[in-house]
Amino acid sequence: MKFASVCVSDPNLDVILDEIGKAMISRLGESADIALVFSSMHFAKRADGFARDLKMAIGARSMIGCCAEGVIGPDHEVEDEPAISVVAAQLPGVDVQAFSLPAANVMRLAQDPFHMNKVYAPPADTKFMVMMADPFTCPMDGVLRAFNIGCQGIPIIGGMASGARQKGDSVLFINDRPIREGLVGVSFGGAIDVDIIVSQGCRPIGPVFEVTDATANIIDKLGDRSALEQIGDLVDSLDETDRELLNNGLFLGRAINSKKETIGRGDFLIRGVIGADSETGAIAIGDVIETGERVQFHVRDARTAREDLEMMLSPHALFGEPSGAFLFSCNGRGTHLYDEPDGDISAITSFFRGLDVAGFFCAGEIGPIGGKNFLHGHTASLALIRPSGRARG
Repeated sequence: MKFASVCVSDPNLDVILDEIGKAMISRLGESADIALVFSSMHFAKRADGFARDLKMAIGARSMIGCCAEGVIGPDHEVEDEPAISVVAAQLPGVDVQAFSLPAANVMRLAQDPFHMNKVYAPPADTKFMVMMADPFTCPMDGVLRAFNIGCQGIPIIGGMASGARQKGDSVLFINDRPIREGLVGVSFGGAIDVDIIVSQGCRPIGPVFEVTDATANIIDKLGDRSALEQIGDLVDSLDETDRELLNNGLFLGRAINSKKETIGRGDFLIRGVIGADSETGAIAIGDVIETGERVQFHVRDARTAREDLEMMLSPHALFGEPSGAFLFSCNGRGTHLYDEPDGDISAITSFFRGLDVAGFFCAGEIGPIGGKNFLHGHTASLALIRPSGRARG
């Protein structure tokens, strides 16, 4: 198993293609089983031509990718500049199958998740999948519900293409062809293992509450008191540092398994608190929630995000260097979150120096929590790939 990654920043697309081709040939020779490619939106209008040229330059049998507002390479995160990043691999003994689903199919999945077998069936030995999708035509929450039912137990990592301002402007890549709707993906099976880290960058505050009255995304009561009363008491109990973090927003963690006896950091699906009604005491969150769920409030800042990512990386360092990695970070991270550039990639390479990794800044990140795949925000989703028998999971 051999990976190679490169990120080239230049306004001249021909220069980028030439440098990527040279880098891949020097590392992998003239062929690769799979390549994931991520282009800044600067080259979106030229996607019809350069998808074919890029696949040829890499020598990839299969290729998927997308255009985005920022791309991530093995050493740096490139924001607001023309660049393309690539991670490619030779994977002996691994079954690699690229696929695409048009908008009509993903809409069908979202409307009826039990139609999965009529839309897509992964190879029987699939270990994990990577997906990228158009945010305007792919209702990913519903699509992931369908995959959780129809492909139960298969972890999925990836992200929503970013940088487009309207329907039709997104660009996805499937082999040598650009498409502008639906989703693209690739399944990996056989002699390959993966550890997936989903760092939501939050820290819990206050007690765990039971939702005692809720409808859709509105929480009226937590523990038989109004949600706003509970928040008021929580704020009063915080020290000055945590109160300042509330300026970055208040977040609510939904326990993936509310029946679990002990719930801690990493057991929650983080969603934003998006509104409140001072008359009724209710709050609104960015997700549908049900009575009986257990929840805990969270805060987030750059230091917390870095600490959370490092905390999740730490145990994986005990199992040696991964062969390669894919990284999908929120477009609200990068220099929008950290005071300095390369916030996420520098944390990762501090544990795994010289890691062949590439990715992009997403308009929503895909990753598993508690055995189910979800669409996240403000998250860094990382796949650490190793030959069979060497993954931590």
